[in-house]
Amino acid sequence: MKILVLGGGVIGVSCAYYLARDGHEVELVDRQSGPALETSFANAGEISPGYSSPWAGPGVPLKAIKWLLMRHSPLVVWPLLDLAMWRWGAMLLANCTAKAYALNKSRMVPIAEYSRDCLKALRAETGIAYDDRTQGTLQLFRTQKQLDSISGDVAVLKQYGVPYEVLDRLGFCAVEPALKHTQHKFVGALRLPGDETGDCFKFSNRLVEMAQELGVKFRWNTRVEGLQVGGFAVTGVFTDAGLLKADKVVLALGSHSPQLLAPVGLRIPVYPIKGYSITVPITDATRAPESTLMDETHKVAVTRLGNRIRVGGTAEIAGYDLNLRLARRGTLEHVLTDLFPGAGDLKECNFWCGLRPMTPDGTPIIGTTPIKDLLLATGHGTLGWTMSAGTGRVIADMVAGRQPAIDVSALSMARYG
Repeated sequence: MKILVLGGGVIGVSCAYYLARDGHEVELVDRQSGPALETSFANAGEISPGYSSPWAGPGVPLKAIKWLLMRHSPLVVWPLLDLAMWRWGAMLLANCTAKAYALNKSRMVPIAEYSRDCLKALRAETGIAYDDRTQGTLQLFRTQKQLDSISGDVAVLKQYGVPYEVLDRLGFCAVEPALKHTQHKFVGALRLPGDETGDCFKFSNRLVEMAQELGVKFRWNTRVEGLQVGGFAVTGVFTDAGLLKADKVVLALGSHSPQLLAPVGLRIPVYPIKGYSITVPITDATRAPESTLMDETHKVAVTRLGNRIRVGGTAEIAGYDLNLRLARRGTLEHVLTDLFPGAGDLKECNFWCGLRPMTPDGTPIIGTTPIKDLLLATGHGTLGWTMSAGTGRVIADMVAGRQPAIDVSALSMARYG
């Protein structure tokens, strides 16, 4: 079967690999010159199934107001005359209930856990390496109120059998020894020992090499312009290099997915939320993190990637704007020096931003559409790296007519009506 995969980020590359492993003729199309050069390029590095939670939840509207007033705010909103932005925001607010939060988290955790298992199997089968570490994630709390509020998340972790530990200062310093210098700033932590870390860009590039060995054709520097639809089925893809024909099309274009779907009458509530990162060379390993930490106050992750530290986070709602704003860099530098003073050389840091494809309920959109032979793999938000391998495997199962190993019925676009 001839399959076209649209999008060369970690989701698209993962889909292409698993489809080729099933023996399909696969071609991936992307406007960039190579894989993972947009949102997958310099993300926070977390593979965190246990930390898979929707942004929308009880109390978030009030928290958002406080965040907007913080000097080092995790949230920035630039009001635009953009109907899609306001529609998305209204849907997010509608999901800020305890019932919706529990439902959405219950949809996110299984695909994230399954994806981590697929990644483990992939490493065992192929030996793929990407500055990977399997030492868990540590969520740090600066106030007792933050620590007390994790009961709902812990209940979901228990429900799905996800290992966790609630740690005091002595406990989190045993896991992350460098925190002994700053432990007084935190009251406790939630550790998820099953989580992992790794360089998404390195992974994507190595997976492309492996996919090429399986026969996948990569058409870089090619802009996707539209879908050819006839008889309620997709029959091809219009590009600036001409019409490409296929039996099935997998759309994995991240934040740009809605723009391709709207002309064929499909609407999905995916909106770009800009995230930032800095990557800093380690100068003192004894003061650097061992794995990934999440500062709950600033919503910033600090991750060890080989001899580098990746600091990623913040949410900027500004449409498709890719301007690098120095205030966001200041927040990331503040968190790094606040947690791990003296660990890295900030004068040598690389500053980056990317557009996360967010849904208002936090759950990705994976599966079939009302248009025959068109499948979606988008809307993963901050968890594209976490959910990539599992998404690729699920898409391959759907194309082959197999029942996926987990129930993904609630991940389709049908949940939006």
